[in-house]
Amino acid sequence: MNGSSTGQDQVRFPTAEWPSPERATGLYVHVPFCASTCDFCAFYQEQPEAGQIRRYLAGVAREAELVPTPARIDTVFIGGGTPGLLAPRDLARLLEVIRARCGGAPREWSIELAPGSVSPDRLAVLREGGVTRISLGVQSFQPALLEALGRRHSLAQIERAWEWIHGAGFASVNLDLMFALPGQTAEEWAADVRRAVELGPDHLSTYCLTFEEDTRLWLKLSQGRVRLDPEFEARLYEDTWAQLADAGYAQYEVSNFARPGHACAHNVATWRMGQWIGLGPSAASQQGEWRGSNIADLEAWLTALDQGERLTGERTRLTPALLAEDAVIFGLRMNAGVDLAPWRSRVPELPWLALDAELATLEAEGMLQRSADTLRLTPRGRLLADALAVRIIAALEPGVPA
Repeated sequence: MNGSSTGQDQVRFPTAEWPSPERATGLYVHVPFCASTCDFCAFYQEQPEAGQIRRYLAGVAREAELVPTPARIDTVFIGGGTPGLLAPRDLARLLEVIRARCGGAPREWSIELAPGSVSPDRLAVLREGGVTRISLGVQSFQPALLEALGRRHSLAQIERAWEWIHGAGFASVNLDLMFALPGQTAEEWAADVRRAVELGPDHLSTYCLTFEEDTRLWLKLSQGRVRLDPEFEARLYEDTWAQLADAGYAQYEVSNFARPGHACAHNVATWRMGQWIGLGPSAASQQGEWRGSNIADLEAWLTALDQGERLTGERTRLTPALLAEDAVIFGLRMNAGVDLAPWRSRVPELPWLALDAELATLEAEGMLQRSADTLRLTPRGRLLADALAVRIIAALEPGVPA
């Protein structure tokens, strides 16, 4: 949940409609440039061109001026796209803009990098600019699987990128891996996890491949060229959890594992329904009374900024009921669980009796554990987190007695 969206319904609104700037604690910046589109990727992206990059950087600076300045920004996450495609001087400019709006360096500053875009010069700029956390998109250490995903980097580039990043001395480094890939065996996935552990990152994210609409993988699925196997996916989940626990990585969310002190603070804040500002085309924001996403179109985004507006693709009023619902759904994905007590007080009109009944059923089914008002999914429940979310949302639908 780094903060990108691809909604297309255009809504214009003045920045005055984003109240309570002092409460915003996170900043997400979307860099939309990619050299190629991976088969699984549904994020908004553009081919990099020098002129477009210059205009994009000017647009981020302009948008940052339009957004009410928060008292303090605790975390920053730069995602994409491929932020590492920016030349060192362009990365330095982007970091300068962000640091100016943050009033200094945030306590955690993350950036996503693809192995093929890592270079000593870029890493030096990031270190000098205040970045504290690198997230390297490895996906797999198997060349054939990388090719099947449409990834352009090689095993040699992964190893070289890791060597440079590790030597640069960042406070925290994450490796992104993906499993349940077309043609992947359980043995290949175990080997990928083993190799990642050997490298010794501070954090690991292990994502089950999802099939997003309007991607090449979705087309292959619809044509029957690849198939889903939920039982195999569940086995890989469980094998991963056991393998990483043995290696000393604590699971703190369904797909995320960290050594002590290295959980991603930016993502945890979003899962806990904190606030963040999104800059760049398709970047999402959750601030004050609104959740919205910038239009996923570089030219339209720039045109709106020239007119002193932020052009959104979608916008939703953040009612207490919606926040409470999302807090339960995302909170349950975390191993620490979610405490319902504050939400019962804040949103008494929700159908809590109906939710309690559904939670009792889930507890009886072995899906969750309950201690007073704190809920945690069991390992079996974490395997079915998305399906359980549907049931919880249904229980919270309006019209059910509270």
